[in-house]
Amino acid sequence: MFNKTDVLETIEMIEKEHLDIRTVTMGISLLSCIRADGASTAQAVYDCVTKRAQNLVKTAENLSREYGIPIVNKRVSVTPVSLVTAAFPEKSALVGKALDRAAKELGIDFLGGYSALVHKGTADYEEKFLATIPEVLAETERLCSSVNVGSSRSGINMDAVGQMGRIVKQTAALTAARDGLGCAKLVVFCNAVEDNPFMAGAFHGIGEADTVINVGVSGPGVVQHALKFVPDADLTDTAELIKRTAFKITRAGQLIAKEAASRLGARFGIVDLSLAPTPARGDSVAHILEELGLEVVGCHGTTAALAMLNDAVKKGGVMASSRVGGLSGAFIPVSEDIGMIESAAAGKISLDKLEAMTCVCSVGLDMIAIPGDTPEATISAIIADEAAIGMINNKTTAVRVIPAPGKSVGDEVSFGGLLGRAPVMPVHGGDASKFIGRGGLIPAPIHSFKN
Repeated sequence: MFNKTDVLETIEMIEKEHLDIRTVTMGISLLSCIRADGASTAQAVYDCVTKRAQNLVKTAENLSREYGIPIVNKRVSVTPVSLVTAAFPEKSALVGKALDRAAKELGIDFLGGYSALVHKGTADYEEKFLATIPEVLAETERLCSSVNVGSSRSGINMDAVGQMGRIVKQTAALTAARDGLGCAKLVVFCNAVEDNPFMAGAFHGIGEADTVINVGVSGPGVVQHALKFVPDADLTDTAELIKRTAFKITRAGQLIAKEAASRLGARFGIVDLSLAPTPARGDSVAHILEELGLEVVGCHGTTAALAMLNDAVKKGGVMASSRVGGLSGAFIPVSEDIGMIESAAAGKISLDKLEAMTCVCSVGLDMIAIPGDTPEATISAIIADEAAIGMINNKTTAVRVIPAPGKSVGDEVSFGGLLGRAPVMPVHGGDASKFIGRGGLIPAPIHSFKN
């Protein structure tokens, strides 16, 4: 039973340690909005979203006041648009722009679901849909896009991987005046999950109820603060402390999630306990790892420390709620974590080390600025490497890189807000174009066959 008493224990966490509800995300099915043409479908989509989510922001604000817990973002995720526009994919932009208008009308922060699932192959309508992504992201403000190119059951669609390298570059070029901001709203997945409340990868699953509330809780500062009290504890006891801390954080998320779902007439989905950092000092996953005893994030030992942190967070969260889901664990976005920003700027962490860390964290290579002249094939190869980690290890991995137009190693991009800033990091100069050009499907691993 979760009630207000459970939240009282977290008051100090909220006031001094940056605990917050990072997002209340309403998932909305758009399948009932499909009409005979693009224009009619776009209007039906706009009407549906603005009706179902009309009280989302107000409800979140009321809950924040009543329980004293900051709710940073109010978001919506929708059915992958490529499915909604399958009969007229060339008109997908109409639906995308309608969703962006709805987001502005509602006052929500981001809307996810301009998405496609092409992990086993790309249908003709999906090819046309994917081609619309750069323009749509350039012409919208709050719309986010994701593409799932692989899974542990199906393998990796290398044709889609090659296409996504081109799409990332095109998106950066079309938003060059804003340091390639469009790419910050575009993520490429392997093993994408349907109940993820975080952007840019949120979309509403086909097997979900019509309207669902998923909540993402974040508290890197809480975990870092707790570790200060056990500076000499061994790692067994340290993991136990992280578990207990994660348990308390998740209880607050459970309360908010159930209350929001009840008041909005939606189904309660999941609580995603992710240590999602911000550029604010005192709210950094990198600094947690340094609190564990690393001189600087990126040095040898970083992957082991992150593995322990990620596992302890998941164990604590699962004990606190019967509906923990999404991407729960620790995020390592460069531009959104002050510790990562500083380490990258000082040359203490590399793209290769970040890739190694993704083997044990919750997502993947996230919010990393790379030189604007990085070849398309190199971006595709980065995506392929990350998808392979996800496929073989049966976990969600993702790539959200920003090839910063006109910028090179040592320069910096700045997006502001939660998206933060990032130094441009070097990529390997070797040519992977022949490998990417082979296309086809990297077969699923043998352990994927479980029937």
